Order: sequence, then C-alpha cells, then structure tokens
Amino acid sequence: MITPSQNEEEFQQIMRDSGARPIFLFKHSTRCPISARARSEFQRFADEHPEVACREVAVIEQRPLSLAIAEQTGITHQSPQVLLFVSGKVVWHASHGQITREALQQISANTPAT
Repeated sequence: MITPSQNEEEFQQIMRDSGARPIFLFKHSTRCPISARARSEFQRFADEHPEVACREVAVIEQRPLSLAIAEQTGITHQSPQVLLFVSGKVVWHASHGQITREALQQISANTPAT
C-alpha cells in the first residue's frame, strides 16, 4: 500500500519512523507520462510487498513539501524519484527509468531492517 504524504509534518514523521524500519518515498508528477510509468512500477512493488513502508508525494500538488524534502536531504529534486530512508537518512535513490519493480525489490532485499 502506498500512503500519501501531504505536508512537512508528515515528512518529519517519515524521518522518525525510518529509525524503526526502512521507508520508500516516491516523488510523483501527476502531469508526466514518465512519472506515471515509474508510479506503476512503484505500485506493483508496493502491492507485492505489503510489509514494506511506501509513501508518496505528489510534487505539483505539494510543491513546498517536495522542495523541503530536497533541501533537507541534500538530494536534487527530480520527478519521478524514489528515496529510501533508513534512520533518517537517504541510503539510496533513483529517478526516471531507474525506477523499476526489480530495482526496488533488489534494494529492499539488501537493506537490513534497523
């Protein structure tokens, strides 16, 4: 299941919660066909792995949040983009065509629970 994140308070909660388990955050543009394809891959991964925490930010609708995430993580904003948080830090990220179900499965399998 993918849970939407709508504001900076929810993002701060993601940072805290990633201390207990890894969390994927997908930054999605609702106007971009490349982002739609990447979201489909992310959705397939989330559906197949309900045990994995998956969050999403709609970057156009939540632009201030999207920019705050880029600022706080130091990772240049792109969309589509996936960030993997562990203990409040980004330990992996991918964008555009790099976002595949297989890539998400591989990194998830190789990221130990905290």
